[in-house]
Amino acid sequence: MQAAASNIEDFNPDVPYKLDRNLALEMVRVTEAAAVACSKWIGMGDSDAADQAAVDAMRTALNSIDVTGTVVIGEGERDQAPMLYIGEKVGLGSGPVVDIALDPLEGTSICAKAAPNALAVVAMAEEGGFLNAPDVYMDKIAVGPGLPEGVIALENSTEANLKNVAKAKGVDVSDLLVVVLERDRHSKLVADLRQAGARVQLIGDGDVAGIIAATRPETGVDMYMGIGGAPEGVLAAAALACVGGQMQGRLIFEQSGEGDQTIDDAQKENARRMGITDLNRVYTRKELARGDVMFSATGVTSGWMLDGVRRYPGGATTHSLVTRTRTGTARFVHTEHNFRIKKEV
Repeated sequence: MQAAASNIEDFNPDVPYKLDRNLALEMVRVTEAAAVACSKWIGMGDSDAADQAAVDAMRTALNSIDVTGTVVIGEGERDQAPMLYIGEKVGLGSGPVVDIALDPLEGTSICAKAAPNALAVVAMAEEGGFLNAPDVYMDKIAVGPGLPEGVIALENSTEANLKNVAKAKGVDVSDLLVVVLERDRHSKLVADLRQAGARVQLIGDGDVAGIIAATRPETGVDMYMGIGGAPEGVLAAAALACVGGQMQGRLIFEQSGEGDQTIDDAQKENARRMGITDLNRVYTRKELARGDVMFSATGVTSGWMLDGVRRYPGGATTHSLVTRTRTGTARFVHTEHNFRIKKEV
């Protein structure tokens, strides 16, 4: 098993661990619980039911962990209590104080269609470790580990970013594979990528999986580019903090309708309430997720890196990735779940 690059430069070795490494396995149990719960809805065409099943299972699992946790990246604002909302307190309340970023089912429509790369995702950091991103869009660009610092930048042209990455990897631009969400807003980006000679893999949903894929050589993915959700950007940055890679993100304030470019002042005001002072700032990976970070993802449907949940009479199997910044080690966990035995989460 290949260990990912460490980001040890983020840390002072004289500072003690804030998050016990045993929490990593607890986080795997959390994402496993969410993945197994929503797996009953794979291919059923009901994305809302799948999402709710994942939320309920993830909340129960989180509340069994010995942490004092606050959800800072969740599924809605404070008045949306049925979901895991921003500001919700989770955990037993007797362990370390942590901030939690989560998506119980990243790719609800993917799950509903039984398409690839749906995930259950949780990241945990010491208090203040995550950008409190509002639920708006974010323009993102990301690459995996082992490349010179500054090889990508949102301010660069698409062609310049491709040339820089190709040069750093010692390949031609035509060898690069770039993942982009298949949206009307990306028509020019896709055209520019192909005009420059790069290959493009369009995905219907799941940009967290798309960004993480750029860190794993077996996926064949070299870069991620395009506009997706800002909360998902923070989750992806948490994964990159652990396994290596670079990312930049800029918040995009507009109404949520597809292709609607109307500026929404309410979104800007909400961002200010969440502590965003510079609405045009380009955030680096280290500004999106920093400090002692742990990340866990369990496959719901099979994809680039993780197998999906396999259900059988009386049980199921899951495949998860868990990693942390302190070591940069990526562990893949295969678990057999026995439904016939009643047990705690």
